[in-house]
Amino acid sequence: MERKLKNSVGIWAFGPVATRFVPGGYHTEVVEESMEAKTERVVKGLEDYIDGLEYHYPNEINEKNVEAIKDIVYGNGKDIYCIALGHHVNARYALGSFINPDPDIRHEAIDVAKDGIDLAASLNANFIIWPGGEGYNYPFQTDYEKMWNDFIDAIAELTEHANQKGVTIFLEHKNSEPAMKIAMRNIGMVLYVINKVKEKGIDTTSLKVNMDWQHLIMNGENLAEYARILAMENKLGHQHANSGWGSFDDDNMVGALCFMETLELAKELQLVGYGKNGERIGYDLFPYTEDQIEAVKESVIHWEFIYDLASKIDTDRLYEAKKHKDAVKAYREVYKALGAKI
Repeated sequence: MERKLKNSVGIWAFGPVATRFVPGGYHTEVVEESMEAKTERVVKGLEDYIDGLEYHYPNEINEKNVEAIKDIVYGNGKDIYCIALGHHVNARYALGSFINPDPDIRHEAIDVAKDGIDLAASLNANFIIWPGGEGYNYPFQTDYEKMWNDFIDAIAELTEHANQKGVTIFLEHKNSEPAMKIAMRNIGMVLYVINKVKEKGIDTTSLKVNMDWQHLIMNGENLAEYARILAMENKLGHQHANSGWGSFDDDNMVGALCFMETLELAKELQLVGYGKNGERIGYDLFPYTEDQIEAVKESVIHWEFIYDLASKIDTDRLYEAKKHKDAVKAYREVYKALGAKI
């Protein structure tokens, strides 16, 4: 299938898909599936739909299985685009990893992350830090100043390490889950962290942002606006494509919900030249009861359709309407692209 932008898919979309109510997962048929077998299933099932894969370290990919996974992925003409840090699923880090009150655990967590960056470097891959377990659950539980200082210090140390290894880090925010209040839970906090790291004298050129669409939607953050802000700051690094109702991290198929917001994002990505430096669309999905392979296929089809629609919106006429903040004329151009006879 022809793709306007290269893409990748998170291997986590193909697991048992556990929830708090069904901890064994809805896809019991894959509970015993090895990561190598899962990778084989994905690259074969999505042969014509994806360019690469993404994994969490050290649970989904690590030093023990990386060679076997590489053989499968590269042998099928794909690549490993991102390695994401997987501290959020480790019960040892229940009180946080980079912000853990035990200094030994904190230093261990940073060292593990450095190992993950090293693995990413060996694969010529990027590294995602999503601090889902870094935060707190109750008022009065946390020393906020210490939490933020510890968190920023850890990101600074990891950025310096990544710079030495030639690895780009993508920071990803989310407001809640698994920690009820995640540190770095909106785009402003992400930019705050990057600026604080920069204040320490560390080069933040390769410290960028991963936009997980449903994480923004949960916050009421408009996708296109924040893509433009990040592009203005040269921090638009990666996209995790999905959709949802906006109250939870649904990770539904792309375009199933928030269609108009996704269409506007597609247009904005075109306008800022997203993809010209190798940036991709990464599918971060969680098909609870759907056929996993088919759900990813459908998301790719939806995105390509939406991206093509966005290219049909007359840019000059759209910006003429925007110049006057004329929503009526702006939507006239949008609906012309959708096929309305206007």
